[in-house]
Amino acid sequence: MRTNILNKMLAMAGTALLLVACESGGDKDVQEVNVSTKAIPGSSEDFKQNVKDRVFFALNKSKVTAAEGATIHAQAAWFKMYPQTTAMVEGHADERGSREYNLALGHRRADAVKKELAKHGVGADRLKTISYGKDKPPVQGTGEAAWQQQRTAITIVN
Repeated sequence: MRTNILNKMLAMAGTALLLVACESGGDKDVQEVNVSTKAIPGSSEDFKQNVKDRVFFALNKSKVTAAEGATIHAQAAWFKMYPQTTAMVEGHADERGSREYNLALGHRRADAVKKELAKHGVGADRLKTISYGKDKPPVQGTGEAAWQQQRTAITIVN
């Protein structure tokens, strides 16, 4: 009986040591495997990883500037590679101004991106627009740095 208890105590002590060794990374010969999270081509993650999904605007403006033209061009090229994809273009505005004004401004921004993509050969029937104005900011915060990030149209691939 005494041998039985002693064997159980040794087994429990061995198990405890094994658990401590596992938790502390005791086995130095084990190598970590870095698993890449590469997006599936043609997916919304692929679009986010390989193409800028945001076009930024100046205060109270809805015209796509030449500086943002490169983003539109890259988006259009991606849509041409994946002709089965569709998207929603979300228009946003910063917190300044009335709700009604910002909803209209967000709509003009989303529409401007849709029109530019169509000019580059993306079928307008593949793109829908929605305006969130200042109601659903893509970046939280107040002040010029946050406002610059809020004045945008975001292309969300379906």
